[in-house]
Amino acid sequence: MAENETWKPGSFTKNFSWGSKDNGLSALYNCIRVGFDQRLDDVHRDLFRERISRLGRPDFIPINFFLFNRTDKKSDDIIVDELVFQAIMCEHSNNFDKLALFAFNFSYVGKWTGASPDQRRPALWAFHYIKDRIAKDNLWNTAVVSASDIQNFVSSDKRYAAKTAGKLATNLNYLYMIGKLPQFSEKRVERWWADAVFLALDRITEDRKLDGEVTQPKEYVKVLSLSGFQEISGKSSLDKNLALKHLINLYTICGGRDRFYRDKVVKKIEEIVQGDDKEIPNSDAPVGAVHPTNPHILKSIPSMCMPLAKAAGFDIVRSSNLDEFNNEEYAHYLTQSGREMVSEKGIAPIMSAEELMKLTRGR
Repeated sequence: MAENETWKPGSFTKNFSWGSKDNGLSALYNCIRVGFDQRLDDVHRDLFRERISRLGRPDFIPINFFLFNRTDKKSDDIIVDELVFQAIMCEHSNNFDKLALFAFNFSYVGKWTGASPDQRRPALWAFHYIKDRIAKDNLWNTAVVSASDIQNFVSSDKRYAAKTAGKLATNLNYLYMIGKLPQFSEKRVERWWADAVFLALDRITEDRKLDGEVTQPKEYVKVLSLSGFQEISGKSSLDKNLALKHLINLYTICGGRDRFYRDKVVKKIEEIVQGDDKEIPNSDAPVGAVHPTNPHILKSIPSMCMPLAKAAGFDIVRSSNLDEFNNEEYAHYLTQSGREMVSEKGIAPIMSAEELMKLTRGR
């Protein structure tokens, strides 16, 4: 991140009319569903805007701050990524709100015709407020977050290129309230955080493509670290650090952003999966991939990726059970299954509990 970067408020100072705080980011959720016509297909930027205009809502906040734009010689498109997947395939929830807020703070939105260079990372003022002020200085104590604190932080930085910051600070503070920023302080792995890992990799790899760079899977750990992902995705913990390895492995075996394209998933299954597990579900409903080492590592994926998730060592939670998944029941199931396996194999202890205690005590 260059120190000579410029922070511009852009259209974020306009009123998006989020509505009541009880609605969360449902206005954004609905915009995405309408703009993509509830389909997981990349959409032309102009067509997205045309569809949103029917809602009578401004479109610049969703397309310039939350979604990812890709331009080439033929078209300006808004692409399908993890945020779009969650909006199209899942019900609106707190998980979506936190993922969307992460996407805003991460601030990778790509390029489109006519965009200025600073619009590629349009909310760097928010990125640095979270990274430097909340994560670094306050160790994720979000009690300090307020419109005045945001205004003081932004106004005191020489990179901020605007005369005033009052409207930006007010809008950002409200966004943080309805987007559940205080819940980012949770150290345990949560579903939205697992989604954020996938979203960050989607955005980073697509952003690098705009510069002609192809990101190899072996680079995922490095590019995530350099992006500031760990700093802005909530309070760090050993639990998250260990989970990151499994989630990157799942992202890799599912093909990265290719996980949304059936022909590419089928090809990958043919290359990797052996035996009867090659069967691809017909349902479009997402399934959950949960890792046996930590029941909190639960990631919703397209159902067609199920064979790949199994090959990566994940267990599958069917779509009908996804929202009711219980971590404790799953952990109990694993424990019981382990006991039964030991019993079936006739494995028995070779020493008594008393002998074991003597051995461990050095007597």
